[in-house]
Amino acid sequence: MIGQLREKVGERATIRGWVNTVRDQKRLQFLIVRDETGLAQAVVDKQDPPSELNEQISALTAESAITVTGTVIADERVKLGGIELRIESLHVDSLAEPELPIAADSSMDKRIDWRYLDLRRPERRLIFEVQTTVEHAMREFWRQQGFIELHSPKLMGSASESGAELFKVEYFERTAYLAQSPQFYKQMAMAAGFGKVFEVGPVFRANPSFTSRHDTEFTSVDVEIAWIDSHEDVMAFEEQWLAHVLATVKEIHGEQIEATFDTEVVVPALPFPRVTLEEAKEMLREQGVPGVGGQLDLDPAGERALSALVKERYGHEFAFVIDYPTAVRPFYHMRHAADAGLTKSFDLLWRGIELTTGAQREHRYEQLVAQAREKGVETESIQYYLDFFRFGCPPHGGFGFGLTRLLMRLLGQDNVREVTFLYRGPHRLMP
Repeated sequence: MIGQLREKVGERATIRGWVNTVRDQKRLQFLIVRDETGLAQAVVDKQDPPSELNEQISALTAESAITVTGTVIADERVKLGGIELRIESLHVDSLAEPELPIAADSSMDKRIDWRYLDLRRPERRLIFEVQTTVEHAMREFWRQQGFIELHSPKLMGSASESGAELFKVEYFERTAYLAQSPQFYKQMAMAAGFGKVFEVGPVFRANPSFTSRHDTEFTSVDVEIAWIDSHEDVMAFEEQWLAHVLATVKEIHGEQIEATFDTEVVVPALPFPRVTLEEAKEMLREQGVPGVGGQLDLDPAGERALSALVKERYGHEFAFVIDYPTAVRPFYHMRHAADAGLTKSFDLLWRGIELTTGAQREHRYEQLVAQAREKGVETESIQYYLDFFRFGCPPHGGFGFGLTRLLMRLLGQDNVREVTFLYRGPHRLMP
């Protein structure tokens, strides 16, 4: 590995990677080699007539995969770590075609067409190093708190959320649907007595939107907790969990993220501000934000404006928006005893985007059935789900969380496509 060369000064070493740059000068040939740990300069004297090694290097193309062996020399003049490799031998593992199909400034669609080449850039790799740290920190916190990990099915016999965003799949002699959420199965785990569960897995939404924050397949992070008193317990857990995740990312990657993406990882203070939806709308009206009066929810412009106001008033990047009306929430969200028109639910906003939707769930069978019918839900197709609540179910709640949205905001990116390994959208099924 290139990252280990400094430990081998004066020794013979082999590095394997891609050709980043070739500089063919009068007396010397310089080769910049890149692997997943960094860049290294390799050099060889130019013979007259050129040696076989000189000819090999002259014939190299950018992004060719090579193996280089030589002696590691310390030289403070070398900008790449003050060391270089004096080349003794070179093997071309795979010669790249001379004309690359993309460059750093190519359009996003073109770069996604050639995603594997786009991902060779060190800043693209950093995204997925951060993602790995994020997921590890999430699991670390869950395990400390005694959570159980689930892997729920992604083929379902009925809708798990809104029927309008379902992908249908041929399933033997019937129709199945790709799961929009593990919601029903998280709740089954509550009825099973698991107490606290999480899942990190794919979900599917037949959403025809082409916005910077929507996709048709994405990684959902889901949590469900039993024996709660209200949705406040769920929010209190989430803010502690997120603070741990961001503190871990800052410790491991903070300096590199700031240098690469010019964005600071801020570890949030606890607790996060709580704002009711009505309070949020009033704050926006006071600022002259148009169109918030009759809305039952916040649109993207409202989310951005509210985040800016919370940052200004409270000095905080996060804000829980609570108490959404029943009209914009699923039938299984619990309603306030004092106002049946409001649900015990919340959204979490971060840097102008909705990161999370969560709630206390309705765990009482008769009330759940009544709310489903009131919403016009066909109960026959989800009777298996309703059955979870027939034989004693604890009060519970949880949230669903978009991993790519977190990464997009964390790294200062403008589109979920940049932080998704392979994006799927209405017009994108390849590569």
